[in-house]
Amino acid sequence: MTGPARTRRGPRAGGADTRQAVLDAARARFSAHGYDGTKLRDVAADAGVDVALVSYFFGSKDGLFTAAMAMSVNPAELVEALLREGTDGVGERLIRRLLALWDDPASGSPMVALVRSAATNEQAAELLRGFIESEVLMRVAAAIERPHANLRAALAGSQIVGLIMARYIVRVEPLAHCEPETLVAALGPTLQRYLTGEVAVGDA
Repeated sequence: MTGPARTRRGPRAGGADTRQAVLDAARARFSAHGYDGTKLRDVAADAGVDVALVSYFFGSKDGLFTAAMAMSVNPAELVEALLREGTDGVGERLIRRLLALWDDPASGSPMVALVRSAATNEQAAELLRGFIESEVLMRVAAAIERPHANLRAALAGSQIVGLIMARYIVRVEPLAHCEPETLVAALGPTLQRYLTGEVAVGDA
């Protein structure tokens, strides 16, 4: 006669659900503590797995960070949607869309984690630059065919990164709890000028 089936205790085994649990735990850790403040053993504990399993899935903290920060938005589709109505008002539409992404915990958590980590980790800084400047703003600047596209993208990016820092990281009031449309109305025209208006470039 066989005894009752044993209930498994301890860390969970590997699998798709386990991998997702590790990614969820990593996003939370990177968002709260940045890259340098996140330890693999803490991510493993949060996910209820052995730390060796985290290394098995992702190889290293760099690998885990890259996987955890994968964006849920396709930049090409985002830019196509922004430009569908033409270039007039694209600055306001860009701010509106990005605020919607950041205010949504599912898509915003990786972005907040990127900004926290970018201050101390070059990989995080490169990912942030790539998403905001190369993947989004440079695509917009190229599509509207204005001179000095690199400078225009960088100027617009400086406004966006500043907004992220103030609203989501430092949480400067009243920006932290400001209605999105108020920010759209205030910042949209500035981005519009950077992207399509006159920009003084000195001797460049």
